[in-house]
Amino acid sequence: MRPAARRRTPGPRSPPPPPPCSCRPAAPPGRPTAATTTGSSPSPTGWASTRSPPCGRTPTRFVALADRVGIDTLAALWQDADPVSLPGALWALYLLRQWCRTAGDEVTRLWRAGEALAPAEAAVAGVGDYADAAAVQRAADAVLTAVYQGDLDVGLERAASFFRVVAAGRRFLGGPARLGADGVDLADRNDRAAAALSAAAREWRAGTLH
Repeated sequence: MRPAARRRTPGPRSPPPPPPCSCRPAAPPGRPTAATTTGSSPSPTGWASTRSPPCGRTPTRFVALADRVGIDTLAALWQDADPVSLPGALWALYLLRQWCRTAGDEVTRLWRAGEALAPAEAAVAGVGDYADAAAVQRAADAVLTAVYQGDLDVGLERAASFFRVVAAGRRFLGGPARLGADGVDLADRNDRAAAALSAAAREWRAGTLH
């Protein structure tokens, strides 16, 4: 007579494998790829085009992208893009950050002159009262950080408000602060940049920004 088979007591189940990380979205067709910017995946436009934060990680390498590859490299990629597009909006944000880093004292002077004239815009931009060069630089970094953490429209609106405050400051100060060496009205140029960024934010919320 054969002995009865021993009944095995089931042990604790192993936890299911975690879901695949979705923090590496592909860049939209026809957009610059990471190979032409950082040499690795994913691309800046890919990170910015996702509506989910990048797995809880702050994408500081993209915030400081111009420091590594040079602003001229980004200009070659995005400068000629439609201002109301993802590449065009990113170009405006990186250009704003570069300006705040290389001409912090000038930006601070314009900001302080325009802050009281556009208090609502100043509040949205989030630079803070009695700003100095370090404060405007932090604000520019915060704008790009928001973009790469899934809050693209928030970052675009903050940058738009920043440009409007600067435009108000230029008009108040007048002279060289308002007119460039070639006679271009820099305040109007800042306002146009602000309008394009706000339009890009609206298109992003509508799901039509590409």
